[in-house]
Amino acid sequence: MGIRLYMEPKLKSPIMIIGWPGIGNIGLIAVDTLRATLESEEFGEIEGCDFFYPKKVIIRSGLLEDLEFPTSKFYYKRLEKNDLVFFIGKEQPRKQTSSGYAGGEEAYRMANLVLDVAEEFGCRRIYTSGAAVALIHHTVRSKVWAVPNTEGLIKEIRGYPNTILMSHVEGRGGQGFISGLNGLLLGVARKRGFEGICLMGEIPIYLQGLPISYPKASKSVLEVFAEVLGIVIDFSRFDELFQDVEDKIEDFYRHIPLEVKDYLEKLKEISYPRQPELEPMTEEKRKRLWEEISDFLKKGDTKDEDNL
Repeated sequence: MGIRLYMEPKLKSPIMIIGWPGIGNIGLIAVDTLRATLESEEFGEIEGCDFFYPKKVIIRSGLLEDLEFPTSKFYYKRLEKNDLVFFIGKEQPRKQTSSGYAGGEEAYRMANLVLDVAEEFGCRRIYTSGAAVALIHHTVRSKVWAVPNTEGLIKEIRGYPNTILMSHVEGRGGQGFISGLNGLLLGVARKRGFEGICLMGEIPIYLQGLPISYPKASKSVLEVFAEVLGIVIDFSRFDELFQDVEDKIEDFYRHIPLEVKDYLEKLKEISYPRQPELEPMTEEKRKRLWEEISDFLKKGDTKDEDNL
């Protein structure tokens, strides 16, 4: 059990890029889209029976034939600048923290298995990707918040397009928190001597609890990856695939009560640095705003939520 490799490709100075599901599936969509766009080849997996409950039981001719688990697969792609290794996990390990994200021994073991493969193929840098819950409006382009695991990466990150260091986001006091395996992986990577950067696309605070993806943020993350890797990505197909999501978000927004929407409309004016005419949002106010939106979701028409 553990890692199973189908082949051992010879790679030159590879970078590992990691994607898991999370809020808005921002990181998973970004990394999986990049993998598919580059036509990367699958070469291994982490076997799921140690980490997940079965998704389904396969029965043929009346006999139980197999158990199907969420996949956790490795892919590779050779490029001129840097070869790439992808890890795509369709779920985070089953034991989760009270916040709903992977934690504990199983998550730590999963992180080390991923890094074992990175080490075996000579990766010295990893990228993870996820969501940054932010005070933005859904009509505004999502910025990318970046968190490095070493100080030496800060100068490089400042050159990334449409990117801001998470520690520089106003109201955070130079601090931040990354939930789940994205944060855990950065810490484990640092301990094991890997450079690591987490790229998080912004999702509006009022969309974080919806069972819906947020491709606008995934697109911003993809634009950063394109710059870092020196590649061109055609987003026409991407935009077409996710137009229905944009339509659903607009429909949801139309049903938000006016007293909440009045404040949300002001978020259109926020940029970095924050516009001086807008009152800074403290963590307490941020929490209260989300509680009001949560109350609206609980009281609203469940039929509308199901349509999301």
